[in-house]
Amino acid sequence: MSRERKERQPQTVAGQSHGPAVSITRRAAERLRAGHLWVYRSDAETLIPREGEDAIAPGVLVTVVDSRGIPLGSGLYSSASQIAVRMVSTQPALSRETYLVDVAERLNAALDLREALAPSSQQNDSARLVFAEADALPGIVADRYNDLIILQLLAQGTAQPDLRATFTQVVRERFGSSVHTIVERPDPRIRELEELESPSSEPLYQQSPEAKLATIFTINNLRFHYDASAGQKTGAFLDQRLNYAAAAAHAHGVALDICTYQGGFALHLAQNCDRVTGVDVSRAALEVADRNLELNAPKLRAEVDWIEADAFELLREYDATSQRFDTIVLDPPAFAKSKRAVEGALRGYKEMNLRALRMLRAGGKLITCSCSHHVAREEFVAATAAAAADAGRRVQVLETRAAAPDHPEILTLPETAYLKCLICRVA
Repeated sequence: MSRERKERQPQTVAGQSHGPAVSITRRAAERLRAGHLWVYRSDAETLIPREGEDAIAPGVLVTVVDSRGIPLGSGLYSSASQIAVRMVSTQPALSRETYLVDVAERLNAALDLREALAPSSQQNDSARLVFAEADALPGIVADRYNDLIILQLLAQGTAQPDLRATFTQVVRERFGSSVHTIVERPDPRIRELEELESPSSEPLYQQSPEAKLATIFTINNLRFHYDASAGQKTGAFLDQRLNYAAAAAHAHGVALDICTYQGGFALHLAQNCDRVTGVDVSRAALEVADRNLELNAPKLRAEVDWIEADAFELLREYDATSQRFDTIVLDPPAFAKSKRAVEGALRGYKEMNLRALRMLRAGGKLITCSCSHHVAREEFVAATAAAAADAGRRVQVLETRAAAPDHPEILTLPETAYLKCLICRVA
């Protein structure tokens, strides 16, 4: 039987009047003291509204206290998400005004870090500018694509006008005329989970009425189309930037890129391979991939073609018909959207890698990825190893990689270590 959370009137917490506040379990308190930043709804024992109110309002700042009433800090409360509180400060009873000052300071610190880790240049003019908890800015993600900046507000406490204004002000001051447009782009799944209204489709900032929501950006000296009104998530997978380059350095011969999306891996492989086939289930994504191919054609050595197909079905077909390749990339979308889905996700990773390993020639290269944060790196490696054993192939791991450094990981928040990439040689 599930335990019901209690709602009660404001009380005195550790000698001070607090409200709103959330009292959490001992397990959750220990996790926060160890550096984790989330309070799950199942660990929120008592919700303590502000004086005169019947419930905690969605998105407000709450003081988090342990079972003895000792404050652990302040966080953004969600009335809908399974993450009930995202911690933003060790200071209890944090005001909204102080929080916004902290946001501005942390935004500037995040931008300073990106200037050091991923400075804009002719070869790379795009980067993740803000990575939520990894930059001490829970519920905020921002990416730069050349002259466009895309903002995602992923929590009730951040999807608010005052935070949009703070973000826009800081970004305009930092980038000046080099940024033409700032636009908020919601994640439909997160918006549903957080019960958020759809934001205005109007840009937060436009340098001129002619400024567009589409641009051409550059990573690793290759050019890609970007349209803020289409595509997945914020639009392109900047976290794979250095993995694209590493895969290209190892690739050779005839290559297959499974789940190519808009051609990120495929076009990088095409610099060194003889032939590259990119596969994706989305026709719209492949149409963009073809436009990206046209942009980069003079720099590419390989013949490139695209196939619209389900990845598993095509891999089974190729395996059954003894198709052979020298390089295979597996970069599927997240298989595990929740902890309950991990077991099925691991089966999917094993099958996909098993088919690929069977199709690789001796000395071939396998670049295999997972972006499911619910699947730990050790679990992903184990699934790949199981596939190697079943395929009867000896697999040498040449590189174990993660997201590009503009997507930093936090040691005490393993969820930030979501991207796994193995570059292997298959004997």
